[in-house]
This record gives sequence, structure tokens and C-alpha cells, in this order.
Amino acid sequence: QVQLVESGGGLVQAGGSLRLSCAASGGTFSSYHTAWFRQPPGKEREFVAAIWRTGGRIIYGSSVKGRFTASRDNAKNTVFLQMNSLEPEDTAVYYCAADLSNGLSSSPYDYALWGQGTQVTVSS
Repeated sequence: QVQLVESGGGLVQAGGSLRLSCAASGGTFSSYHTAWFRQPPGKEREFVAAIWRTGGRIIYGSSVKGRFTASRDNAKNTVFLQMNSLEPEDTAVYYCAADLSNGLSSSPYDYALWGQGTQVTVSS
């Protein structure tokens, strides 16, 4: 079974950029659809982006469209989230998720596997 480990979070000023990575191990990563979610303090988990297993199709949440870019490198078993023009409202714990069978979904309930999360804090 695939295990996911996020990295790349940190503290950044508004308008800055960060690149998150999610490294997968223990399975056939290229068989899994993957996604990024985030959970701001005191709020529910929110959809950020989802990537088809081949990387050929990507969808984004409305709050990040045009600022964030998701990608994956199946040869390196890694998923990325490039975040530009960051805003204080982007402050959250960011999670990587994966699933074999549910395709591109914006619902966290459709993903069986989750990483531990990485904190992103954007200061104003």
C-alpha cells in the first residue's frame, strides 16, 4: 500500500511562493489518482487540486485556480503543488491524498490514503 509524505511547507509573506512535494512509497504510485487538500485553522478540509494518475488531467478548487499549479512525476513517485501569489487566507495544513478507483474527485471522502500534512503559514 502506498504511503504519502508531504514536505515543503513553511512561513512565507503574502505575495510569495512555496512548492510542496508529496513523496509516495510502498506501491505502484502510477496507478493512483492524487489530490491536494488543505485545512485552515478551525475549518473543514478544502479541495485544492486533483491529478489523474497519468497527470493528463488536473482540476482545481475555485479559490486557488490561476495561482496554484499541481503536477506529478511518476518516475520519481512524487506529486507537487506550486503555490504562487500566496495570501493569508491560504494559511492551512496541506495534505496529499491518493486513491485507486475514484478518479478526479474534489471530495475528501473519495480518497483512501492520506499523508500527515505540512503547515503553510502566509503572513500579511
